[in-house]
Amino acid sequence: MTKSQLIDAVAASSGLTRKNAEEVVTTIFASMSNALIRGDRIEIRGFGSFKTKHYAPYLGRNPKTGEPIEVAAKILPVFKVGRELRDRVLKGKQ
Repeated sequence: MTKSQLIDAVAASSGLTRKNAEEVVTTIFASMSNALIRGDRIEIRGFGSFKTKHYAPYLGRNPKTGEPIEVAAKILPVFKVGRELRDRVLKGKQ
């Protein structure tokens, strides 16, 4: 599902205009992004949680040449699926 498809789904299910639904979806994503930038954890019950994970620098290798390269430290967002969503997806696949 793309962001545009999500906007259409929100508009259809809520009775909002597409423009208002787009504002709602954009505001939610912006709020979630800002929370992760601040280092906050986001928990959506029944769906999952988002948080940031700190990765230490390490010595990697260029796969083409085998030459060692330094990989810088980084902070990346991670998602952990909630039990309810995991169970619903598993039941849908069977």
